[in-house]
Amino acid sequence: MAKVTIYTTPTCVYCKMTKAFFKENNVQYEEKDVSADRAAADEMIKKSGQMGVPVIDIDGQILTGFDKEGLSRLLNIT
Repeated sequence: MAKVTIYTTPTCVYCKMTKAFFKENNVQYEEKDVSADRAAADEMIKKSGQMGVPVIDIDGQILTGFDKEGLSRLLNIT
């Protein structure tokens, strides 16, 4: 199973969409709230070069925003 980390904020609509996609497809993930965790925010920026959320790390592959096709491809969901 892939190691999945999602960097989020509580008010992010696309974060909620991504987490709903994960739930629908039984994907286990670690969530890091960058609004409450400065170290997680710094980690997210270092990995992605982005300050916007969501940033999703799937086994070292970085996706930004809600990208259903990209998520499906990296997680082998058909």
